[in-house]
Amino acid sequence: MYFTDRGIEELATRRGDEEVTIEWLAERLRDFVDLNPEFETPIERLATYLARLDDDED
Repeated sequence: MYFTDRGIEELATRRGDEEVTIEWLAERLRDFVDLNPEFETPIERLATYLARLDDDED
């Protein structure tokens, strides 16, 4: 188990029954980067990954 899996599991446990919008998620990611600018690159990569999940691969 990766260390980050603990946070993911906590998120699923605490918030797994909630529904959120992509706009809400984007705002929380912006808030997080504002408070933790050293994580700008990983958050950017995550956001790009999520945005492109349904893109056709050539």
